[in-house]
Amino acid sequence: MQTHPRWLLILYASGSLATAVSYQAFSTYIQFLYIDVLGLRAAWVGITWSIYGLWNAVNDPLAGYWSDRTQTRWGRRIPWIATLFIPLSISFYLLWTPPAGFNGRSLLLYFLFFILLFDLLWTIVVMNWTALFPEMVPDEQQRAAVSAWRQIFSLLGLLIGVALPPLLAGERWENRGGMALLLAVVTAVFFGASLLGSRERREFRQDEPLPLRQALRVTLTNRDFLYFLGTNLLIQYLFLAMTSTVPFYTKYVLRIQSPLIIPRLNVTLDVATQNSVFLATAFIVALPAMPVWAAVTRRVGAWRALRGACLTSALALLSFFLAADFYVGLLCVLFFGLNLAGLLMLTDLLIADLVDADELLTGARREGLYFGMNGLSIRFAFTIQGIITGVMLTLSGYVSPTATELYPVQPATAVAAMRWMLAGFPTLGLLLAFFLLGRYTLHGDRLRQVQVEVAALHERKRGRVG
Repeated sequence: MQTHPRWLLILYASGSLATAVSYQAFSTYIQFLYIDVLGLRAAWVGITWSIYGLWNAVNDPLAGYWSDRTQTRWGRRIPWIATLFIPLSISFYLLWTPPAGFNGRSLLLYFLFFILLFDLLWTIVVMNWTALFPEMVPDEQQRAAVSAWRQIFSLLGLLIGVALPPLLAGERWENRGGMALLLAVVTAVFFGASLLGSRERREFRQDEPLPLRQALRVTLTNRDFLYFLGTNLLIQYLFLAMTSTVPFYTKYVLRIQSPLIIPRLNVTLDVATQNSVFLATAFIVALPAMPVWAAVTRRVGAWRALRGACLTSALALLSFFLAADFYVGLLCVLFFGLNLAGLLMLTDLLIADLVDADELLTGARREGLYFGMNGLSIRFAFTIQGIITGVMLTLSGYVSPTATELYPVQPATAVAAMRWMLAGFPTLGLLLAFFLLGRYTLHGDRLRQVQVEVAALHERKRGRVG
């Protein structure tokens, strides 16, 4: 079985930081920026987000299919990453810096164009980078170790992408250009570092790719994969709902609208710092919780561990209905952070198993299409979240800030809507994810048999290339 040195795998895993920084800053703050700061109507942004979700219905599976069929001297995945990670970083920067004179329709069109461009480039780069994971790391134990490293880098990226923007951009987001430039550079640097640690296996370049129609048919008739897609969609919706709703939740539900004085520590936290602390706490707590979930996974398997994480996370989310100030909200975030690590690290292990089982059926490694279809599925989380945000804020009577009133008083219906956006709908989603995982069968004895047969198949393929 082919293995790589630990330093190279860690270098590859560092791409998670670039992925998380760009994705989390985008998903957490871009709607807030265009609605609450730049003044676009929430309904318009919700419609734009729906178009964005439909765009993903095209680019994710096609990007995966093209990747599987790419044949170059440098491999199938690496050329895509090397060519596009710099344009991706530039599009990220431009998304945050619309021209000063843009408003109304011109601002809406700018927003639509750049979220579509950013997503296309992000999809191609991240899908190809992620598709390298099962190929580079065929051993189950090493997969768990590399997945843990990926999630450590991912959590660091989450901290940067979620906690830093309000600190760097300022209370009125007047310095968002400098913030966007810094995060764009971080994204480019870590994608570049990950590229140095990326390797492809020659024997898989000899696999005969399936025609598009057959490839889609085989993939979409895999019942376990469909249950996985539904589960991961709901988990990704949770992440989006949490990060994109928190700016509204802290501002209007917890009423973080003035500096917080902590007398015993002789510390004063301004509004931006309070928001950053609130958002960062879940990810900070998730870091030490990661080894706990890894131990649980080794004992009961990834499938059972993920079902457990869905239930405990749903319980943690319900506590956000009770919070009414910064301190209680922080306790809720601590409780949720203990469960976040499990949701983050376990889906990668399930999809790697699904790719292995598919190879036994088709004879070819098709990570690209599998990760592309997974990307398509989870991008619909943007559509779900965008529609819920637009509908809930519009129907609940949400009041937009003005130049003279930065903190308008929200009606009780809007405050209740924000609680449901953060806690209610995501809790229902996790309970449905738990049910879908109950129908998933690639675990236990069946999974162990697949692992044995895949290892033998890889030995035969290596023998073909010498």
